[in-house]
Parts: sequence; C-alpha cells; structure tokens
Amino acid sequence: MMFLRQASANLIKRFRISPQFLAATPLHRSSPVLLPNAGQCRFSSELGSGGYFSDSFRWIFLFGPAALILGVNVSPALAEEVSTPATTGSDGVDVEISGLRKIEDGSVVSNIHTSKWRVFTDSGRDLFLQGKLEEAEKLFLSALQEAKEGFGDRDPHVASAYNNLAELYRVKKAFDKAEPMYLEAIIILEESFGQEDVRVAAALHNLGQFYLMQRKLEQARGVYERALKIKRRVLGEAHPDYADTMYHLGTVLSLQGKYKDSEALIRNSIRILEDGGQGESMICTKRMLQLAQIYIITDRIEEAESVLRKILHIMELAKGWNSLETVIAAERLALTLQSLGNLKEAQELLKRCLDARRALLPENHIQIAANLLHLARVKMFDSSKLNKSNVAELDMAKDLLSKSISVARGNLVRSVREKGNKQSYGESVTTVRSRQSALIILLQSLDALSLLEMKRLELEDSKDPYNSEAESALRGCISAYKEFVNEKSLSDAPGVKAEYLLCLKHLVDLLSDNRTTSKDRSSNAALQELKDEIKRVEVELSKKGGRRS
Repeated sequence: MMFLRQASANLIKRFRISPQFLAATPLHRSSPVLLPNAGQCRFSSELGSGGYFSDSFRWIFLFGPAALILGVNVSPALAEEVSTPATTGSDGVDVEISGLRKIEDGSVVSNIHTSKWRVFTDSGRDLFLQGKLEEAEKLFLSALQEAKEGFGDRDPHVASAYNNLAELYRVKKAFDKAEPMYLEAIIILEESFGQEDVRVAAALHNLGQFYLMQRKLEQARGVYERALKIKRRVLGEAHPDYADTMYHLGTVLSLQGKYKDSEALIRNSIRILEDGGQGESMICTKRMLQLAQIYIITDRIEEAESVLRKILHIMELAKGWNSLETVIAAERLALTLQSLGNLKEAQELLKRCLDARRALLPENHIQIAANLLHLARVKMFDSSKLNKSNVAELDMAKDLLSKSISVARGNLVRSVREKGNKQSYGESVTTVRSRQSALIILLQSLDALSLLEMKRLELEDSKDPYNSEAESALRGCISAYKEFVNEKSLSDAPGVKAEYLLCLKHLVDLLSDNRTTSKDRSSNAALQELKDEIKRVEVELSKKGGRRS
C-alpha cells in the first residue's frame, strides 16, 4: 500500500535524528575553568546552562569583584566572595577585590560610589536570580552609574556593569539593548588591557554566545575565531578554556552545515579534555553528544553508536540508573540502535528506561509518554515477530500508544490551564519547551497509531485497503493541533508545525489511495482543502527554516 510504505519511510527517517523532545530535558551542569591569573576568585556555575551549546557561559573577569554576574546564561554563574583584600595575578596585574582599588603605594582607597556600586550590583544579582527582572534592571542601571562615578567611565568595573545589563536584556529578549552593551564592555577591556588580552577573549566568547543563541551564525563565527586565536596564544593549545571556545566554534560550523570542519574542532576539544584528565566529565560527555549528532546528520550511524555507548558507560559509572541523565543517555543509544535495525537491544534499553523513569517520575510525566511512544515504534517495526498468526506485538504497541496519547494530552491541558492562571512575569524556557514536547509527542503518537492500523490491515490481507481507525487517528492528530494552536508558544514552534504537516500528508495519501475503493469517503473539495492546508504550512515552515518532509 502506497500510504503504508510512505508513512513507514517517513517514520524510519525520523529515527535518524534525535527527537525534538530531548531538547527540553535537563542538561549537564557546566564546570567553568579558572584562568591562572584570576587570583583567588573562584567561579561557580551550579545553576546549569541555558542550552545545548553551553559549556561555560561566564565572565572571566580577572580582578573579580564579588558581585559580578558571569557569562551569558539563563542561569548565570556567579563569582564567589574572596578571602583576601587584594592579590596579584601571574601576569603582574593587580587584582581588585570587593570594589576597592589598590593604588601604587600599596594603600587601599574607596569612596561612596564604589560602595554603592557593590550594593546595587549584589542586590540586582539577587533579584535577577529570583526572576524579578524589572527591579533588577533598575539596580543594574544604578550600579553602572556608580561604577562610572567611582572608578571612571573607562574602568573595567564599568565593563562588568555593562555585561550585567547586557545579560539581563538578553534574558528579557531585548536583544537590541543587550548587544551594544556587550560591545561596549569589550571596547573598555581592549582599552584597559589591549586587544590580545585573555580578558578580551573571554568577553568575545560571551558575545559569540549571544549571537549563537539568536542564530546569527556569521557574527558568532567571527568573534569565536578571534577569541580562539587569543586564547591559543595566551593560554596554549592544551588549556581547557581554549578547548571551550573551540567547541563553541565547532557548534556554529555545524549549524552552518560545515560538518567536516565542525567535527575536527569538536573532536579536538574532546581530546584536550581527555588529555587533561577530564574525559569522563559532564562537559566532555556533552561534547561527545554533539559529535554523535554530527555523525547522525552525516549518516555515519555506526560511529554515532560507538560514541553514544561511551557516553552511556560514563553515565552509568558516574551516576547510575537512579539518574535521569543516565536514562536519557540510554534512550539516545536505543533510538540510534533502532535506526540501525538492532531492535532487540533497542527494546531492552527502552524497557529499562521506562522502568527507571517510573521509579523517578510520576506516571503522568511527559518523559514517560515519550518513552511509551518509542517502545511502541520498536514493536511496530520488529517485523520478524509480525505475521498473520501473531499480532500480539501490534496489540501491545497500540496499548502503549494509547497511554502515550493520554499522558501527552493530559500534560497539554494542565500546562495551558496553569499558564492561564499564572500572573508572574513570563515563563521559563523549560516550561515552554515541555509544552511543545507534549504536543509533538501527542501528534507523533496519533500518527504512529494510524500507521499501526494500516500495518494490521496489511497482515490481515484485507481486500479493502481502507482502515477507518487509521483515518480517525490522523483526523485526531489534526484536531489536536487545532485545539492547542491558539497557544502562541505552540503555534510558532517549527517542530510542532512539522509534525502537523506530516499528519496532513499522511491523511491525504490515505484518502487518495482509497477514493476508488471506498464509498465517497472524501470529496474532491475536502481533499483539495487538505492539500491547500499543506501548502500553507509548508510556506510557514520555509519562512522559519523548519523541516518540511
């Protein structure tokens, strides 16, 4: 049957790339690297990173005032308090501590403006981390003014104040305000320390991250390349911070489709960590995952499998199966094995993932819905077990899909209801992605259910290739999309639209194949309406650069 063959091909193709819902899962926490001349100022990034391209969103500010927000991060890393009033870095640069300036004769001076700068920055940081962005903005603006009056307009403390404001505006998505502040911070650091100073490189790295988050890839590539050259000269090619910028540049090149160059950079960044004894760190495993994704995109699935097995081994040793990070690593490997046709091992891993998730998460968690969907797909494609006398695997798959549909729909209804009752400022990225994931899983589950029903028909050798339950599942997919599409965070998501488009195409294929054998199941006008909708969605996806297949 044409519909079944096309739908199966599309479904198998989708196994080649990691499913979009994984983007919403918790990411590994970063472990920032301390530069040798950073004195006794220590950096902490325990709050995690803001996206898959984040290793060390931090402001490497080598005179380390205690209240600086470090880096471009959804949950920024913070400089911790230091224990001495002043110290000197290995390059002979005096390190300024706690808003005090060390002058030539060794005495320490301060004034009312430097004191206010510290208070405003500390208070603004606390409000920022609480999500009180409007109040934090007022304090950061005051801190900027006090820094200018207390230290001078072109002092590096002013650069740090600009960086804090830039970070706040980035979180508020006021990108037009954020960019000039990042740039001004770089200019001040260049004036203070020279264009080839490692502090300038750190600021350039942050600016590259800012561009990368907006997918301004050429700008990101340019500043990363400059930062990399400075770090190579100052830090050397074995330094993990050099590897950090190398990895981010590789990420940019990957997004630009330059996979060969990207692979080389990411592999080298991994090698540097391994040579430095960090080969089993969470930072390194995340870079390995990016490398595996490049292998998958370039159809080198066996190489991807090897890397993913290594990641899972590291996670099992480091965290065990009581960690969701280990479960997610196992699931990624299972999906890759599935695409290679190793369905037995894939199914075993997915079952273990489901058991672990049920022990760690409530039964209605969206990750459990996704796990159920993956298991159902494995059973559907385990053709060695599917024959006329044995359709038990299909029945089990249908049960799994029914549960997945129920959980995904429940998550959507609950999330939209909670958003309507929420009065606070904005929503977290995780909440929005979770809602998008729920709808994607719901659409994929309904689409898979339709394919399952057609597979059952094929096994029964039915003379009538039409299956009403298959059509009902696809129409349910379309209805689900329309039910929730008024939610902007869903309607604007390319991944959601792409799944909706597939459902539309599968329904048109199903109805077109069966118009001559079924009794007036779909009029020409109804089919044309579906085809027009397909064209409309394809145009919208092309504008957003989304998947259309």
